[in-house]
Formats: sequence, C-alpha cells, structure tokens
Amino acid sequence: MAISFLTACGGQQAALTTGIDLNNLDTTAVPGTDFYQYACGGWMKAHPLTAEYSRFGSFDQLGENNNEQLRGLIEGVAAQQNAKGSIAEKIAMMYNSVMDSVSLNKQGLEPIRKELQSIAACYDKDELFRLYSSLQVKGVDGLFGFYIDADIKNSKNNLLQIWQSGLVMGQREYYLDTDSATTAIREAYKDYMAKLLTRCKVVDDNNASTKVADVLAFETRLAKISRTRTELRDDEKNYNKMTFAQLLKDYPGIAWKSYFNVHGATDIKEVSVGQPEVIHEIEAMWAETDINVLKDYISWQLINAAAGCLDDETRAINFDFFGRVMSGREEDRPRWKRAVAATEGALGEAVGQLYVEKYFPAAAKERMVQLVKNLQIALGERIDAQEWMSDSTKAVAHDKLNAFIVKVGYPDKWRDYSTLEVSPIYWENVKNASMWAVRDMIEKKLNKPVDNTVWYMTPQTVNAYYNPTTNEICFPAGILQPPFFDMNADDAFNYGAIGVVIGHEMTHGFDDQGAKFDKDGNLRQWWTEEDTKRFEERTQVMRHFFDGIEVLPGLCANGQLTLGENMADHGGLQVAFQAFKNATKDAPLATEDGFTPEQRFFLAYAGVWAGNIRDEEIRKRTKSDPHALGRWRVNGALPHIDAWYEAFGITENDPMFVPKEHRVTIW
Repeated sequence: MAISFLTACGGQQAALTTGIDLNNLDTTAVPGTDFYQYACGGWMKAHPLTAEYSRFGSFDQLGENNNEQLRGLIEGVAAQQNAKGSIAEKIAMMYNSVMDSVSLNKQGLEPIRKELQSIAACYDKDELFRLYSSLQVKGVDGLFGFYIDADIKNSKNNLLQIWQSGLVMGQREYYLDTDSATTAIREAYKDYMAKLLTRCKVVDDNNASTKVADVLAFETRLAKISRTRTELRDDEKNYNKMTFAQLLKDYPGIAWKSYFNVHGATDIKEVSVGQPEVIHEIEAMWAETDINVLKDYISWQLINAAAGCLDDETRAINFDFFGRVMSGREEDRPRWKRAVAATEGALGEAVGQLYVEKYFPAAAKERMVQLVKNLQIALGERIDAQEWMSDSTKAVAHDKLNAFIVKVGYPDKWRDYSTLEVSPIYWENVKNASMWAVRDMIEKKLNKPVDNTVWYMTPQTVNAYYNPTTNEICFPAGILQPPFFDMNADDAFNYGAIGVVIGHEMTHGFDDQGAKFDKDGNLRQWWTEEDTKRFEERTQVMRHFFDGIEVLPGLCANGQLTLGENMADHGGLQVAFQAFKNATKDAPLATEDGFTPEQRFFLAYAGVWAGNIRDEEIRKRTKSDPHALGRWRVNGALPHIDAWYEAFGITENDPMFVPKEHRVTIW
C-alpha cells in the first residue's frame, strides 16, 4: 500500500518532494556510459576531498552531521556539574581526556612507560605470555584473540571462539605482495616502526634496523599462515568445535588456562578454533623465537596500540603511516572529532541514548517499520517468482523471511556502564573500556544462552546490518536521515535509497553466506542439492563480472571477497523496486523535474554511493573490504537490473550494456 502522511492540523496531506537534488547530477554525462558520473558527478564536484579525508561520500557527509550533533550533546554534558560516578561524569571525563592536549603532551610516553618496563624486565617465556595476555585484555592486539557469540551450529547458545590476529598492518597481503606499491608501503612500515621503537627507547639508533627486521620477519611468518579475507568468509571451514579439554590436548604449546584466567574466563566448557593451522604455527613461533624478539614484538604491539592516544608527536608519527601512507590522507582529524569517536567507542549506547532522545522522531521509526514490512512482502514475491528455486526450498525460504527479527532506531534496553572506570588519562580510559568490554562479554555470554535483544551497532551509527545467527536485520537511527531516508520525500526516493538498504540487509539472509543459515540461525544445508548448484552457478556470474573490473591500473576488484555484498546489492535493488511498484500501483507518482518515478528510484540509489576517494584508499579497500567501491556499487550493480535498462532506455549501443544472457539472475 502507498504510504501517506498528514500535517498536524486540518487533516491535509503533506506535500512530498522528490528528494532528488538536481545539483548532485552531471547531466553532461551519459547514463549508459557512466551512470555513477551522471547521478553523482555534481555532488562529487561540490565535495572535493579535503586534507582530512581519504574517502568522502554520502555516508561520511551524514557522519559529519551526526558528529556535530554528538559534539553538541557531549560538550553540553561536559560543561555541566555532574554527579560523581554518574554516566554523565564518565562521558565528560572520557571526552575531556582526549581534548586536554596540554596534559597529553605533558604526560608524553608516561602512560605506557611501566608496561614497557615490565616487558623489558621479563626473562621467562611463561611470565611473558601472562604479561602479553594481560595487555590483550587492555586492548593491545594479540597473536590470536577470542570472542563469545552464538554457536553457528547451535545458535541459541553462545560459544567461545578463537580467531587469528597479530598483524599490525591488518591484512596478510601487505606483508606478502611484491608489487611496487605494496613494497613501498612495507618500507614505510619499517620506518614507522623504527621511529616509534626509538622514541619509546625500546631500541636505539644503532640497533633499530636489526630489531625492526626481526619484528617484521616475525609478523611475516604469521602472515604467511594466516587465512585471507576471502577464506575467512567460509563459515564451515572456520568452525572447529571441541571441548576445552581437547583444546589443551591438541594445542599444548599455548598456556590456555593461564591465558583465559587472565581474561577472567573460567569454567570454559567448549570452544571453536577458527583457524587451526594458524594456532599451530603460533605454538611453533612462541617456542622457536628468541625471547628478546618476542619482547620486541610485544612492545611494538603495545606502542602501536597506544600511539594515537598519547602526546601530539607520537600521534603524528602514527598518523603519518596509517593516515598518509596507508590511506592517502593529508591531515589528521580535528581533536574534537577524535574525542567524540573515543567517547562513542567507550560509552557508545550511553551517547546513543542522548542522541535518540533529541534527534530521532517516533514518526521516523513508524514509517521505517512499515517500509520493512513492505520489503518483506516484496522479497516473498521475488522468492515465489524464481524458476531456479524448488518449491521445497521456497517454503523454507519463506519460513526464514517470516522469522526475521527487525530492529529499528535503538534498543529496548540500554547497556549498563556503571562498572566502567574513567580517568583523566586518555590511554588509561582506552584500557579501562577494553577491560570493561571483556568482563561484560564474559559475564553475559560465557556458557549462557544468546540474548537476541543485544544490538551490534550503536543507535547513532550510519550503517545497517544483518546477523545470520539471530536472523535479524537492524537499522540504527543514525542512518534514517537523508540521503538514505527522508520523511519529506516520496516513495520513489525512499524505496530507491533506504528501501534498497533494507532489501540489501534482508538479502544477506540469502547470499552466499547467509543462505547457509536456517531461520533459527544455525549453519546447515536447507536448500536442495539441485537448488544449491543452480544458486552457486548464478553467483559465479557476479564474481566473474567484478573480477574483471580494474579499479586502478593493474589492480582488479576481488569478486569473491565482495560476492556477498554485491549479491545483497543486487537483491536489494530487485526487492526494493518491486516494493516501490507495489506501493504506488494504485496511486502512481508523476514525472517531476524531467524524471519518471522509476528514474528517480535509481538516481536515489546511486546518490547513496556518491563520493570521492584517493588511490591509496582504493588499494587498501580492494585488499581488505568485502564491500565493492562506491562507484562499482552503482556501475557494477545496475547493469544486472532489467528495470534500470527500461527506466533509462539503455541499449546495446551503450558501454554499460550487458547482454541479457550474461546478467546475474538470482532475485
């Protein structure tokens, strides 16, 4: 049904706009040649990259608006007299610990001095491992890590899951690829490491190169055995459940009892070892590596973790590598933005509670809930229309669709931060927040059933998600604003923007990963073998298409890594367009500003992905991000949508034309 809204008086229907800002277009471009430029060229010209950003798009613009709102809320709290121990005092103290540059510069390296001294004084590997474990509780990266979340084959109960980690540059490719750009990044990494190790007096100028080489060699050995981002998407291969006793037997080279005792996790019954070969290699590395190299590696992990939270000089060295070299940014974020981010990181839902009270109207939630219902109906219709899917699989797919848990705006119950300690020292606050989060996770999840009321994003987040183990879709308040959602815009705009986002998250339940989870969130085969084969054949069309996209000279997109997100974009577009047509069939929208409603739908979708990006950030995201770049979420997705061809009259004479038989045909 069409959605309409009334003004506050007289019962008159409010006039809805198209929501399309014509200034965002570049009408000199041809839709069938480069639709991204056509739909977003004006926006990109009006929003050139500033020194602060490596990428700036619609998401970032909305994030900037949210940041300003959060700043006002937080600074309002920080300026008032707050009761000792109150949430307001914690928010104020956290924010001020970042803003107080005078104290930060006076403290210098002192916040990490004692920990560095403890590492240096350690000459026993068992003692060193306990020390390293305690640092991990405080937020310092470890050779491996763990989290507690739903058991993917018994989704009503939580399971402790051990996962690979330990690479400061994040992705194994940065240690192993031999192209000139990656080699240059590795050289810059060595320089970054030498500067900070020397500054923190872990090494002196005479032996810096040797120490750096040892640490890099240690990380490189770990990188060689680490699974790729694509391999980590295989849920079945990354699930290896066993009893805790079996863990002790099969992986005796790691002091598990000591490790988990330090974290406060006792009486562990079962675990899953995500990447067994990685953990076995860590056993060997710990046994074979000289203790002095281990100490240097641990010191480096500590320094790198803390560098952005210390004095200005240390922060600048950290930014020079991760900001300039890795992402191409020219200037660090202003201090207030860092302070807002740090406060959100430590007290996310407490800040979110302030945010929704002031900025999220109840009417927005009501309209969003109705949109979700309409999208569910449309996805059900799309399921029924698929000739490649058998009736038995369709029936189970409907069961899963009907079982979706829908979360909109903000949680029904808020997290309790009463036990989180906050101090005037920034790095202490980061450690305290990490320790609190570990304690909270263990207390609420270890050996306990899953609580499906928990949110995995804060309300102010400009994003959305699908979680397969709870079969839930979540749309935080932060994303329910233009250019994603506009209370004053018509259905062509809202279905093309937030409607596709809704459809995207729903379709994740049926993408190459989500389709392996049933309605209860359990990893199991619920498709027939024939349907699975036909489904995979169709997904490979998408994979090959994106593999052929050259994002930089000599660098192509990774179709397998981005497959799930690309499939969700495809499904989101198909489902949202059908929902849009359903909603307006009895009251069709008019052509306005020279664009039909169907054209406005696709313009709204493209506008969500408007943005500019630096080459360094393109390279970084292509290596690590399961999402395609914004340009290709438009120019790579739309050539597989028949309705787009019809809306803009795209023919075989247009460069973006893909023959019908080569298009993705899933939803």
